[in-house]
Amino acid sequence: MPVTELGHTGVVFLLRLALPDRPGSLGAVATAMGTVGADINAVEIVEKYEGYAVDDFMVELPSGVPADSLVTACTSVPGVEMLWLSHYPERWGLQADVDVLNHMTENPGRAEEILTLESPQVFRVTWAALIDRDARQLKMKTDLAPDLDEAGVAVLGPLHEVRSDELPHEWLPGWTDTLIAVAPFRGSTSIVLARRGGPEFLPSELARLGHLAALAT
Repeated sequence: MPVTELGHTGVVFLLRLALPDRPGSLGAVATAMGTVGADINAVEIVEKYEGYAVDDFMVELPSGVPADSLVTACTSVPGVEMLWLSHYPERWGLQADVDVLNHMTENPGRAEEILTLESPQVFRVTWAALIDRDARQLKMKTDLAPDLDEAGVAVLGPLHEVRSDELPHEWLPGWTDTLIAVAPFRGSTSIVLARRGGPEFLPSELARLGHLAALAT
């Protein structure tokens, strides 16, 4: 489904749904969303399992329509489960991986920096950071990331392998539960992505992150 231009009269949400992997499920969800006036701008299959799939939807809801109505509409479809819902103010392109890879290829000397800076949009995360795992030092970060000192970097855990983890409440003073994904670059640096409040990082997302990190030169 192509990405359409977002209007300026509604509110954009990002939804993650688990739905039965059978013909008609996606259409039934789309129809249900339509009953509350929701406009689907993009859909991406995040993961497939035996019998069901996990899909991300970027949806524009008319102003004044509560988000709860969207939840009710989606979960009224038999077998559909709402995994995550959040307000999403930015534009989202389904070609995000390709775009960031092209950007990295055109600027190989800045590939690690580019992936770090663009990861919030590519992976729909709260923040991203580039860490020198040998020196345990923060090299760069996106706007919403904390200023990690050596102790803060240590809390993130192992940085030499592709993995995900959950950091507990108050992992840093004033910080709530945070889900992270980690992937090493070829040198001594690693990228850390973080989501505050979910959703969890799925195996396919970790595979994408590891692949993009491995292609950075």
